[in-house]
Amino acid sequence: MNVASQSAVFGRRKEPHTVIIARGNEIRHFTIRPWVAAFCGSALAAMAIGYLLATSYLVLRDDLIGATTARQARMQQAYEDRISALRAQVDRITSRQLLDQQLMETKVGELLERQTQLSLRHGRLGPLLERSEREVGTPPATGTAASAKSDERAGVTDAQPQAYSVAGVGANLGAGDTRPFSLWSTRSDPLPSDTAADRADKLFVSINESLKAIESQQLTRITTLADNAYRNADAISQALEAAGLPVDSDFGKSDAGGPLIPLDSSMTFDSKVRELDEALDALDRLKKEARRLPLANPAPGRSVTSPFGVRTDPLLGTAALHSGMDFRAPTGMPAKVTAPGVVVKAGWNGGYGRMVEVDHGNGFATRYGHLSKINVTVGKRLNAGDVIGKTGSSGRSTGPHLHYEIRHNGEAIDPLRFLRVGKKVVQYL
Repeated sequence: MNVASQSAVFGRRKEPHTVIIARGNEIRHFTIRPWVAAFCGSALAAMAIGYLLATSYLVLRDDLIGATTARQARMQQAYEDRISALRAQVDRITSRQLLDQQLMETKVGELLERQTQLSLRHGRLGPLLERSEREVGTPPATGTAASAKSDERAGVTDAQPQAYSVAGVGANLGAGDTRPFSLWSTRSDPLPSDTAADRADKLFVSINESLKAIESQQLTRITTLADNAYRNADAISQALEAAGLPVDSDFGKSDAGGPLIPLDSSMTFDSKVRELDEALDALDRLKKEARRLPLANPAPGRSVTSPFGVRTDPLLGTAALHSGMDFRAPTGMPAKVTAPGVVVKAGWNGGYGRMVEVDHGNGFATRYGHLSKINVTVGKRLNAGDVIGKTGSSGRSTGPHLHYEIRHNGEAIDPLRFLRVGKKVVQYL
């Protein structure tokens, strides 16, 4: 009754929703208020609407995804291009290093080859230069300028190339060692701004210049010696020809012509060496010919008492032919032969008294008369300057002296011609 009346007065009462959870003997219940249910439903509806709106936006605005993808693609392409450029740069640097290394090894090989060539030249030049110094000797007075010039280059006689550290060049530079070689520091000091390649180029240039200087000095020395040899041979030949003495005229540089064919350094060196060898051979032949002639003075320092030619005979007082020259000499002075030869007469020979005759070949012979003593026998081979006896006054003589004759094919000729030639060529012999 009360319930009915209360409902009539206050209206129908709404009870809240209750959630009851029963588990065994445990019973739990939750009361859901209307405003809580409304809030949760609103939140779920808002989330659903937001998701639907976002999905629709992304579907409708797919250009954003394409733009992002394109930007990522561009970034990736840029990275790949950068990596390719770096790889190409590394390849160029590696190729340049390999090329520089090959070029350096080539240059070092060339320098070693030139150094070996200079060493071989030294082996060839040593005996040749010794022979030339021995054969040519001191240049004549007319060639003072040439001799002075050759003396300035006298250091080249050794022809010994300097011991360059060529093998260490490639090793040091290849290892990154940038220290300059002390041998070349005074010639091409490196600058602080120079790179290793610049320093290597300067070093190679310095070594090349020094090797070229040595080669040039060798060629100059050889040319000078060859010219001196030809000059000496010319002087001997001209002196012999002026005296009317036989001489082999085919000894000098031959006159020839033809097209000009350039030579490389090795061929030039061989040509110069061959020319020097030919000049020394020619000079040697001419010296041998001159040494076989009786050009020496049989009584050096002694005055001539009677020349060759017509004179008044000292015994008869009439004109007579004097077939030799008389040198004032005391009794017992050594009489020396004036050229190498073989004794063909040794003994008493009429008016000559004790006489020695020596055959020098080519029809030339010398006679030494009025000797007081003879020290040689027939057939004995003599060298120039050997003592054949002692001076005296044997035979048809008025006092002690040396009678000296020169005969060619048995005919007496004036010894003065030979003595004059001997004075001119003695410095070359």
